[in-house]
Amino acid sequence: MKYKIEVKNVQMVDEIREYWTNENYVQLLERFDYPNADDSKNENLRELLFMAITDFEPAEAAKLVLEYKLGEHLSEGQIDQISNDMLVDTVCEEYPEIELQSTLFHINQLLFKAYNGKFPSSSATIIECSIESLNNDNETSLTEEMVLRLLNNGLSERNIVRRLFEDQLKGEKEFPEAEHIIWELKNIDGDQYKITTSGNLIKKDDIISSEWEGEIEESKG
Repeated sequence: MKYKIEVKNVQMVDEIREYWTNENYVQLLERFDYPNADDSKNENLRELLFMAITDFEPAEAAKLVLEYKLGEHLSEGQIDQISNDMLVDTVCEEYPEIELQSTLFHINQLLFKAYNGKFPSSSATIIECSIESLNNDNETSLTEEMVLRLLNNGLSERNIVRRLFEDQLKGEKEFPEAEHIIWELKNIDGDQYKITTSGNLIKKDDIISSEWEGEIEESKG
């Protein structure tokens, strides 16, 4: 299967605002002891949460948000450790369980914004591109694995994903990590896509071409 990839725009951002819903804000406000949060206007919820958060010590605030988002995935000891580590390091970029890195990013950046920089900042990369099939009869839906393998030819050899997952990108091994490397794969319209990933895993400077062709063969894994 052959494809033509054309990168339209790449930007690095320090938050993805739409990740947090008004319902999230209300539930977090309750955890931060803000009364009657559900009576507040939606447009005020974020600022109210920031004010409520900063009434707490940073590590304690981190613990409360971690418990809210990852309480079912992490032990109390892990949450205690991460809540302290977040103050000195970008845990979201280095956490060994890659499936948790995106959620840790959103938590980290919420706290970074609330405390106006007391937490180290991280980034996400948003790639807008077209991925056009060169096989007229091909109606295959693109997966995260397929997209990463197609992006491979346009990435610098220094790129972390290329260095860590060389065999997977070549299709020589299974690639379950792909769906966690790409946080969101959104088909905008036709062959137009929006890809959101970690700014640590794929930096803007890692994309060294604006247009190239790629071919995907059936995985040998």
